[in-house]
Formats: sequence, structure tokens, C-alpha cells
Amino acid sequence: METQPNSAAESCPVTEDSVAAEARQLCEEMVSFCQHHEGTVLELEKRLFVLLFRLGCVLVRLMLVSRHLRLNLEPYLALKGYRLGNPSAERTIKTAFGAVSYGRAHLIREEGGPGFHPLDVVLGLTRDGFSPWVVQFVTRLATRMSYAASRMICQAALGWSPSTEGIELLVLGLGRQAAPFMQQMGAPPFDGAVLVIEVDGKCPPTATEQELNKRRGKRHHPQGCSCGCQRHRGKAKRKRRGPKKRRKKGDKSKNGKEVVVVVMYTLRRGPDGQLHGPINKRIWATFGGRKAAVWWAREEATKRGFGPDTTQTVQIVVDGAKGLKEKLERQFPKAIITLDVCHVVEKLWELGRRFHKEGSEELKGWVEELKELVYQGRAATLVERLQRWLEQVPAHGPGTKGRRQALKKVIGYLKPRLPMMRYREWIEQDLVIASGQVEGAVRHVVGERMDCSGMRWIPQRAEALLHLRCIELNGEWDKFIPWAYQRYQDQLNDRQAVQIRTDEPMKLPRAA
Repeated sequence: METQPNSAAESCPVTEDSVAAEARQLCEEMVSFCQHHEGTVLELEKRLFVLLFRLGCVLVRLMLVSRHLRLNLEPYLALKGYRLGNPSAERTIKTAFGAVSYGRAHLIREEGGPGFHPLDVVLGLTRDGFSPWVVQFVTRLATRMSYAASRMICQAALGWSPSTEGIELLVLGLGRQAAPFMQQMGAPPFDGAVLVIEVDGKCPPTATEQELNKRRGKRHHPQGCSCGCQRHRGKAKRKRRGPKKRRKKGDKSKNGKEVVVVVMYTLRRGPDGQLHGPINKRIWATFGGRKAAVWWAREEATKRGFGPDTTQTVQIVVDGAKGLKEKLERQFPKAIITLDVCHVVEKLWELGRRFHKEGSEELKGWVEELKELVYQGRAATLVERLQRWLEQVPAHGPGTKGRRQALKKVIGYLKPRLPMMRYREWIEQDLVIASGQVEGAVRHVVGERMDCSGMRWIPQRAEALLHLRCIELNGEWDKFIPWAYQRYQDQLNDRQAVQIRTDEPMKLPRAA
């Protein structure tokens, strides 16, 4: 669609030659500056940094002006219901080098409603006012650090940055593309013959209704002193609020909501007879609940060739959370469901501290003896032994109540999970008996980004960030961005008004 200059482009007040001359002048200025610089390298870098970004803005503008002049509007004017409006409507976008202004033709819809700009359609520019590179850069930063820290890094790297609110709106918009991207991805190549699924959860802090009302309500900022300094302002605020109520033991101030994390990978048996991996590991996490997470695992496993009727080995490792095993069994009827052995051992240590002194050799020997039963696959014998000890603990006496309660708790945990504790059999097959992969993923995906001091999340708004973080940690970001922008490009080609930024919370996924 790009031919000789058209009438709309000829009315452009900026010429291609003038912008090209400005770029050449800047190049000469940089060469001269470097040749005659008498100061330190630090001074050179600071000045050269500014000049390079100025040159970048001019070169981007040169490209925009050139494309505007070459763009043939005839195919667009031939569209029924459109006519030429402003032949050179000015616009400013924020690029990696700074703000760049350019003109482009605007076509008006004769029946009313939003028109469109053919040049923006050709270039894939949405209505956000940011270049695609800036959008992916700031959102990628936000998957690794807070919005405020992302803004600071962007400011240091580029000399400017979107606001923290602007970054959040971009995350909310771009995050909507994450789940469809994962769904359309094909099976990874060179997969192993054993599929392993590990599931765990973590509860990041979420905002209470009281906190949300406080955010939405009118802000009160008592001055406190004539200068309004932070110290006296805080003192006046505390005096106005009154003393805080002391929390009772066991009260939770975190108001956590569970994020379910699923890690899926395969293992391949080598010539040595051992299973090697993990291969093609993928992580997914959601606030949508365990059922939605299990459904994602089911779809992903089927995609990778491990359908419900597969004859290949599928192993699922969980921490024994209530209800999770039943949900998994319905979707994976032939899978080997394994209780994470580390959770079992940890409960034995907790129980042992009721009978022996912390750090003593007696405690270590007591736990090691019971661990031996666990790893030998004799979990039923372990439960029987704990049951006999419970019968031997007196009903009355110092410390006996705590011991009886601890024994009942461990027995109640192990007894219904005995089929998930065939560790000797699985060790002989070199299968997985601990959920180390998902434990690390939980700390990395949720803990490091969403469970930090002072954070309070709204699940429907945090879901987008969570999905983008999974894509980034899966190493799929460089595939995701072109795919997402192709979807935006398709909407632009349909003459839709496309804007990535949004303030609308996401709907949490639900299982079909």
C-alpha cells in the first residue's frame, strides 16, 4: 500500500529532508564532541547518553515521516463509509528514546463513531501512546519487581518512565493475552516418556474490604505542624486515629488468598536406567482455585501426549491438601499420586519435639528410625506404631495432653494418605517422591514478587501480573510479545479502536 506521495501526505508540514538533515547534524555533533572532549569518561558518557537518545528520537521521527509520505491512502479511501479528515493529525508517542511527535492522516467514519489512522494501523500502534517496545519493557520489568521499582529502573535506563499507575494498567491489559497464549502453544519438542505434575499453593496478602474502602474514600492528611513535615504529620495522624487494637493470638492480618501453582515437566530414561530431567518444564499459577489449576494441568498434559487414557507413566506430587487429591484423580484416573515425602518427614520432626529435647541425639535417632519406615514403604507400620504410642500416653499428667494431640494429628494426616506413600516402590523406579520443583516455583513465582512487606493485592487485578510472570519465568516472553501484538494488529486491520491499557479487573479462571 506504499506508493508515491499522495495529497494527504503532501500537506504534511514536516519534510523528510529536514528531519534527515537534523539527524546528520546530530551525528556530526556527537563525532565532534568525542573528538574534542577534555573531561572525564563519566562526563563523556553522561553527555553522549543524552545525544544518543536525541538522535534516536530524530531517527524514529524520520521513519514515521517517511512512512507517512509513502503511504497510499487510496485503498483506505475506497472503503465504504469513510472519508479523509485531517490529512496530518499530530500525535506524540513515548518511545525507548523519548517522546516523538509525527503527523498522520485521519479517516472519518461518515455514519459517526471513531475513525482510524491508516499509518497507525500499518505500524501496529495502539492508542496507548507508547511504542510496542516500551510496553513490553515496562511490563516485563513489572513481572520481576514492584511497579515503583520498575518505574525507577525505567527512569534510570531510559531517562523517562510511565507512572506506576500507567505500568499497572499496561500489565492489566497485556495480562489478558497470557492465558490464550498458553492455551494455543503446541507441545514442546523432544519430550520425555514420564510426565510429572507437582502442585502446591501459597497465600499472598490481599486487601480487606476495610482497606479497599479506605483506598476509595476521601484522603485525610492532617498537617500536624506549620511546615507539614512527615514526622509531625504522622504524629497527628496517629493521634486522630487513636490507639490500634492489639491482635489476639492466632489472629491473621495477612488476609491471604491461595495462589495454586502447577509445575509440569517430563523425565527421560537414559542408558543407565535412571530417569533424567526435568525436561520442558512449564509453570502456571492462578488465583482461580484448585479446580481451575487442575483443569489447566489436564489440558496441558493432553497437549503433550498424556491424555486421560494414556498408557505412559503420569506422576502427580502434592502436599496432601484436602480435596486436591480427589480433583486430580477425576482428571488423571491412571496417574500415580504421591504425597511429598518432605511433608511427612517434617511432621515426624514436629511430633518428635513433643517427646525429646530440641537438638538432642535422642530426637535425631527417634526421627531417623521412623524415617526409615517411610522410605522403606512401610507407612502402614509407621501408623500402627504411632497408634500404639498414643494408647500408651497417659490421659492425665504434665505434657501428656500436647503429646496426645500431636499424635492424633499426625495419625489423622497419614492414615488416609497411605496409598500415596509407596516410596520404596517409586524409589526403585527412580520416580519423584518430593515436590522440590514446585516448592521452588512457589517461592519464586509468588513469594518473591507478591508476598513482600506492605503489599496488599486484589486477586482480580493481581491475576494478570501472575500470568505474565509465569510466561517470563518459563522463558516464553520473546514468543509471547510478537504473538500478542499480532492479535492487536489483526484488530487494527479490522479498524477497531485498540488500547492495551485498562483499569478493568480480570475475571478469575474457572474450570469448564
